[in-house]
Amino acid sequence: MKLYHSPKAVNPERTFNFLKAKGKLDAVELVEVSIMKGEHKSAEYRVISPFAQVPALVLDDGTNITESRAICTYFENLFPEPNLMGTDAKEKALIEMWDRRIEMQMMAPFAQWFRNAHPMMAPLENPQLPDAAAKSETIVKKFAKRLDDHLQGRNWLAVDRFTIADITLYLTCGFCGVMQWKPHREHDNIGRVYAAIKERLA
Repeated sequence: MKLYHSPKAVNPERTFNFLKAKGKLDAVELVEVSIMKGEHKSAEYRVISPFAQVPALVLDDGTNITESRAICTYFENLFPEPNLMGTDAKEKALIEMWDRRIEMQMMAPFAQWFRNAHPMMAPLENPQLPDAAAKSETIVKKFAKRLDDHLQGRNWLAVDRFTIADITLYLTCGFCGVMQWKPHREHDNIGRVYAAIKERLA
C-alpha cells in the first residue's frame, strides 16, 4: 500500500496518526506530497486523487481511496486492534458523532478563517474575504467554549477511552496554532485532554 501524505496538513496527519496509533506505520509506503508547491494539483497526482485531495491511499490491487475518514475506516477494518472507532453500536455512534462535530464545527470553520486571513494563504485563496474570516473565527471560538464545557470531568472526548475523535481534536487544536490561537491553552479542559492525547500519540 502507498499512503500519499502531506506532513503538517491536518487531514493527512489525521490518517498518519491513526495508523501510528495502530502501530502499523510499517504497513504502508509513505509518499510525500507538497500542497504548498501545488503537487496535489499535478496531472500525475490527479490520476490517484481526481479532486486533488491529500491524503490518498493506493491499495495493492490499484484501488484508490481518498477522504481521511474513509482511509481511517479502511485501516480500522484491516487492523482491528487497538480499536479506535467503537466496538458496539453505541460506541460507534458516539465516536462518529464527536469526530464529525470536531471536523465540521471546529476544523472546517477554522480552515475558512485561516484561508481568508493568513498572508501565507493569499496566493491560494484569491481573493481572501475578511468578512468570511471574521465570521468563521467567531464560530470556531464559540464552539471551543462549548467543547470545553463538554470535557468537564471527562478523560477523553467521545467515550471512556482513546479514539479517532481524540486524534481529530488533537490535530485540529494544533492546526489552530497557525493563527496564533491555541484553544488548548485558552480552555483548561481542552488543554487537559489535549495533553493526554499528546502523551498517547508520543
